[in-house]
Amino acid sequence: MTQVVVGENEHIESALRRFKREVSKAGIFPDMKKHRHFETPLEKRKRKEVAKHRQGKRRFSH
Repeated sequence: MTQVVVGENEHIESALRRFKREVSKAGIFPDMKKHRHFETPLEKRKRKEVAKHRQGKRRFSH
């Protein structure tokens, strides 16, 4: 869990910038977006199949 301690004489804007940097470094946003909605096993399989298909298309496009 990301935590930022705000100093006594520190502006809230700088603390917010530090928090955003820590969250970005920890990779929380992509994980949060991935877990926003429940994904059934069928949906997961379909998503992976589409990604695999896209990857194959990219490989042969050159």
